[in-house]
Amino acid sequence: MAAIVTDPFKLKIAGDLLTEIQSTSDSSEFYIGIGKTDTYDSSDTLTDPLRHLFDERSARGNLESVKKIAASSFVVTRNNWSSGTIYDAYNDKQVGYPSNAFYVLTEDNEVYMCLQQSKSSTGSANPSTVKPSFSAAGVTQTQAFETSDGYRWKLLYSISAGSATNFLTAAFQPTQVISKDSSLCNTTELQQLRIQEAAVGGQIVGVEVVNGGSGYSSAPALTFRGNGSAAAATATISGGAIAKVEMNNESGGLGSGYDFASLSFSGNATLRPILGPKIGIGGDARQDLKSSTIMLNTKPNGSESGTFNITNDFRQVSLFKNLDLTDSASAGGRFGGTSAKVNRSLLVATAMGSLSPTFVVDEVITGGTSGVTAIIDEVDSSSGKRIRFHQNEKTRNGNFSASETITGGTSGASVSLQALSGDSESSVNIYSGDLLYLENRARIVRSSSQTEDIKVIITV
Repeated sequence: MAAIVTDPFKLKIAGDLLTEIQSTSDSSEFYIGIGKTDTYDSSDTLTDPLRHLFDERSARGNLESVKKIAASSFVVTRNNWSSGTIYDAYNDKQVGYPSNAFYVLTEDNEVYMCLQQSKSSTGSANPSTVKPSFSAAGVTQTQAFETSDGYRWKLLYSISAGSATNFLTAAFQPTQVISKDSSLCNTTELQQLRIQEAAVGGQIVGVEVVNGGSGYSSAPALTFRGNGSAAAATATISGGAIAKVEMNNESGGLGSGYDFASLSFSGNATLRPILGPKIGIGGDARQDLKSSTIMLNTKPNGSESGTFNITNDFRQVSLFKNLDLTDSASAGGRFGGTSAKVNRSLLVATAMGSLSPTFVVDEVITGGTSGVTAIIDEVDSSSGKRIRFHQNEKTRNGNFSASETITGGTSGASVSLQALSGDSESSVNIYSGDLLYLENRARIVRSSSQTEDIKVIITV
């Protein structure tokens, strides 16, 4: 059976998740987690996570710290405008993104859609040499315009300074739709709302020359047929064939109200009208740019007042929904803090500062009685008696016993655990909630002076 998932469906699924994350009335809490201080293999070669319970369980066991999502947005692939580049025009018969993208981001952080590609009299594509700018073109922000190099552009939106800080990367740029009911807090949102409200539905934005035909001595008159009105275009002849068709202008010439259309003309060429979105170009920039990707962002600042590990690296990033407190019956159920260290820990009987040698991070410790092994994530200097650790497929998993002696495989350090405590869980139950996303990354090192910008990018 041949079937597809449509772009609107992808947009809905991504949008529903984003709405839940951004909702202030929903009780759900979303956290980005970091973990896995140990190497993937002896050469630390990155591996692909697999969609099964074993990898999910391992990722939970690897966790070091979690921090609540601070910001989220739809994003699309970043495409900077560059002089000398050929850009494709918008096409309703286009899957994904073409190699010559139909939209650009300028150095002014303005995003434009290409409505018409510049072509020579013989139909060859010309490079773009004039940066699109509605202000330089002398039009309003809601109007399309043609630059002197023959390209026709329309502003979709501008990226605010705040959105650029959170979501503009070398590979991605943010996009959004502005709700009339939303609390508009900056000029870029007001600008985009005006563009959305001015969008004209059912326009014919271009004509594809499927087959230029033959035998033409002059350009035929073109008449659009369909349930809309007022679209007009002009053909150019080269070598007895139709070389290109251009819409007469960017406003009235595109018409409006078309759900379907065809062209009536003389001769044997094949021409196909290209229809814009039903709500109009600029009506929803997410649809215009075919976005089904969201970016989630959090920025741990140093140790986050002792709630985020800064003494070790990490190799996994994960996304969790609704983590519970470990002792939920007495402590109140769901975890609602901003950040937390979540790995298991041991309380030792002797302060680590008096040990010689002392334990080191990333070494394997072994319980003398239980035979259990684990990998040290952190030797907690705040108390002097706590070791935080994780277990995965490389260790002999289990619980350490109270009073047993643990020994470091690298340092050779040895110390007894406290008499009333073997190992203990963190205040957050790492095996609770839903693990929605897991990404293996190359080793990332943290420090006390570092503000880590952790981004999770999910594409439906």
